[in-house]
Amino acid sequence: MKLATLLDGSRDGQLALVSRDLGMAHYATGIASRLQQVLDDWGFYAPQLQDLYDSLNAGRARHAFPFDAQQCMAPLPRAYQCLQGHAYLHATVLEYQARGMDLPASLRREPLLQQAAGDASLGPCGEIVVPSAAMGIDFGAGLAVVTGDVERGCTPAQALDGIRLLMLANTVSLRALETIERERGQAPLLSRPATAFGPVAVTLDELGPAWEQGRVHLTLQSTWNGRKVGLCDAGPEMDFHFGQLIAQACTTRPLRAGSIVCSGPVSNPAVQAAKGRNDWPRGYSSIADKRAMETLQDGQPATAFMQAGDTIRIEMKGRDGLSLCGAIDQNVVVPPERPVAGTRDAR
Repeated sequence: MKLATLLDGSRDGQLALVSRDLGMAHYATGIASRLQQVLDDWGFYAPQLQDLYDSLNAGRARHAFPFDAQQCMAPLPRAYQCLQGHAYLHATVLEYQARGMDLPASLRREPLLQQAAGDASLGPCGEIVVPSAAMGIDFGAGLAVVTGDVERGCTPAQALDGIRLLMLANTVSLRALETIERERGQAPLLSRPATAFGPVAVTLDELGPAWEQGRVHLTLQSTWNGRKVGLCDAGPEMDFHFGQLIAQACTTRPLRAGSIVCSGPVSNPAVQAAKGRNDWPRGYSSIADKRAMETLQDGQPATAFMQAGDTIRIEMKGRDGLSLCGAIDQNVVVPPERPVAGTRDAR
C-alpha cells in the first residue's frame, strides 16, 4: 500500500490511499481518518485499506481524484517518538574526522541513536526556515521506517517484524550551530530543525525484492538547485540495518506504534572521485560529507552550505522505474532579522 496524509486544516490531516503510480488518490475516511489510528490496530485496519488500494489501482474506486504531493503533510505529522540513527558508518567517520577525532570503536559494534523531534514534522514541500544562513544549512537525504509496537529486548530479526511503513526523510542540520552545541558538551538539539518526510509512506511489499534483511537496495537521488548531487546506493553500504537500529532503541524500553526511526544520511565509501573542486562525487547525500572529503584532499573545503532560496529534491525510484514514495521538494527560507525589542530599530 501507499499511504498519504492530506491537508484538511487539522493538525493530523486526512488519511488517503495513493495509487502505485502516484497518479490517483482516495480518502480512507470510511475505514480510518488518521494514520496513527491505523498503526494502533494494524491487524484490523490494514486488510481493509489493502482492499481499497487494490480497487484504486484497478480503476474501480468510485471517488478517486488526482494525487497532488503539494497537498500532503508528513505521512505521520505528529509522531510519539522520532529517533535519528547513524546507519551509514562512512558518514559517521567523516563527521568525526571533521571534528579532528577518531570514530570510537564502540560505534562500529553498535549503532548510534539520537532523540529527534517528531511533534511537528514537515511535509514534502515544507519550507526549511532557518534564522540565519550563517548557521551552516545542510540537507541529509535518508530513509525512515514507522513501527508498530516493538517490545523491549527484542532481537534485530524480531524488530524487523515490527516495521509497518517506509518513508523518505530529509534530516536538516545546522552545522555551525552544531559545532557550538558540541563545544558546550550538548548533544545536537537546536541544530536539528524539523525533519521533512516524503509525501507517501509505503508498506514493505511495495519494494518487492529491493527490501532485503532490513535494507532497501535502491538508489537515493538528491538534486540541489536543479543539479544532481547524490546518487547513493541505500542498501549495500548500510552498516546497521533497520532491525538493528530498532533493536538498539529497544535495549531498555519498548517502542510503541507510531515511532519513527531514521537511517541518517545515506553515504557510500566507494565513491566516484571528483574531477574538480566543483564536482560532486556519487555516494554522498549531505554537504558535510562532501566538505569533509574536500578537507581531507585539499585542506580547504570548496562547497558552501545551503543559502536562502536554495532548493533540494530527494527521490527514490523502484526497479519498475516508478517513484516509490514521491519526492521531497523543499526550498530554504531565511526570514529578515527582527529588531531587538527596546532598540531604536524596533520603534
